[in-house]
Amino acid sequence: MAQHLVVGSGPIGSNVARLLAERGETVRVVTRSGGGPEHALIERVRGDASDARRLTALAEGAEVVYNCANPKYTEWADKWFPMNDAMIAAAKSAGAVYAITGNLYGYGPQPGGVMTEDSPLAATGRKGRIRIKMWQDALASGVRTVEARASDYIGAGAASVFSAVLLPAIRSGRTAWGPAKMDVPHTFTYTGDMARTLVTLARDERAHGKAWHVPSPAPVTIRELSARYCELAGLPPVKVAAMPRFVMRTAGLAVPMAHELAEMDYQFYAPFILDSTRTEKTFGLTATGLDVALREVEAAAEATAARTM
Repeated sequence: MAQHLVVGSGPIGSNVARLLAERGETVRVVTRSGGGPEHALIERVRGDASDARRLTALAEGAEVVYNCANPKYTEWADKWFPMNDAMIAAAKSAGAVYAITGNLYGYGPQPGGVMTEDSPLAATGRKGRIRIKMWQDALASGVRTVEARASDYIGAGAASVFSAVLLPAIRSGRTAWGPAKMDVPHTFTYTGDMARTLVTLARDERAHGKAWHVPSPAPVTIRELSARYCELAGLPPVKVAAMPRFVMRTAGLAVPMAHELAEMDYQFYAPFILDSTRTEKTFGLTATGLDVALREVEAAAEATAARTM
């Protein structure tokens, strides 16, 4: 039996598993492929995150069930609720804490773009409503639950506007065209901080039954983020330019992924700022510097380039 069940082995799930293993605790990572980080205290198993019976068996004896899964945007409506229900059932059977990797979608656009834990869950878009219901279902289940909410990720392997738009352009020296305004402040969260916060919250009874914001570096504009990465990586700065907003929305009429991205574009056309004061004061957590996250991204990019040579 493992002390922790981690569902998903992306950047968050892998970081959570490694963090726990490095503390000497046993971890079972479940994914469809049976993948995950390698460590003597990490067991990697195959499993369907929506299979409640399978997850319940895998969670036997676990202290915490970590929801670090991340279905494709185009699959949210079909996959998230069965997965969330299965993880809740597994945590309930084990008497475990259910720790959820969350985001800011449930808030929807907020006045001034600043979000605290007291901001209303006012999203009207489909993905925001899905996240709201997932949280409400977890709270209503009677399971000890907690959610750590973060903004767009920065870190090795993280998927965001940085990895999808900026990084490829920077590495090739071409103009980065993004579905965003380039000079509005935006919070980016380091994947390592999400993992550290999630583990801390799961272990602290003060956190249970509530959502908390992950400590994150001060907001930056996309233009500033691009310039800082280029400076740290020793690469020539590239031009960043805003794609007209109608382009993605028009593409969404025919391309499902473009439609899903367009639904969330409000995050990049106005300030989008996460306030983590409450988490920092309550648990003594602080954000990792942005330069640390960017250097990690550069090291991963260099490693990938070396493997393909």
